[in-house]
Amino acid sequence: MSALIEFQGFNKFFGEQQVLKGIDLQVKSGEVIVILGPSGCGKSTLLRCLNGLETAHSGHLKFAGRELLDKATDWREVRQQIGMVFQSYHLFPHMSVLDNLLLGPLKVQKRQRREAQQQVEALLARVGLADKRDAFPRQLSGGQQQRIAIVRSLCMNPRVMLFDEVTAALDPEMVKEVLEVIQGLAREGMTLLIVTHEMAFARAVADRIVFMDGGRILEQNPPELFFTNPQTARAQQFLEKFSYVEALTSTTSPTTSQTKELELP
Repeated sequence: MSALIEFQGFNKFFGEQQVLKGIDLQVKSGEVIVILGPSGCGKSTLLRCLNGLETAHSGHLKFAGRELLDKATDWREVRQQIGMVFQSYHLFPHMSVLDNLLLGPLKVQKRQRREAQQQVEALLARVGLADKRDAFPRQLSGGQQQRIAIVRSLCMNPRVMLFDEVTAALDPEMVKEVLEVIQGLAREGMTLLIVTHEMAFARAVADRIVFMDGGRILEQNPPELFFTNPQTARAQQFLEKFSYVEALTSTTSPTTSQTKELELP
């Protein structure tokens, strides 16, 4: 099966600093890719390039066989197929949840209100927020707002979803409710690219771990192999730091460590 997403020799600069260096990555339809690596290694920039929020400087980026690094690319149309959810939710504070969610389907996709609203209500029920339809963002917790942000992307019927540190700004007890929504999408066979620091989640949900450092992909492997036998010294060092931090957390704050350990099937 040919790749749905393909980076080839992909390079990106911020000024004179090269932040992505010769990226080669193929993602098949239905695959769940989790991108791990230290802060500043280029993980989020890679996702933003795929969504057209950052421009590349050389190389190739193909989606469904189509070259995206073409001047003729209509990124507004591409973003309807490649949804992205960020650390901050960016809901319009003066609009109800329902109106926030209908904005894209009605204004961008010009769909019928009745059909779009049926989909919105079904998705709200799926993420456990059917009763929040008429609430305003200020009346919701951070975890609830982040689930609404995920539904907002799903309403556009994308083929791919990108998640960039979506739990980083949440209190620990809210992390699980958001990760469970993402895990549900993975089970349904949606193509996902996820940047996260939640290691237990990464191990449970990924088909493949992509490990980055210094703007390069150093390692790509199934999660069990990556977490038990990393192939590079840099990945080993990264995992050791995380296990040390988790050990510290579990001795100082038992409640926090329990919420991080997802009860995943």
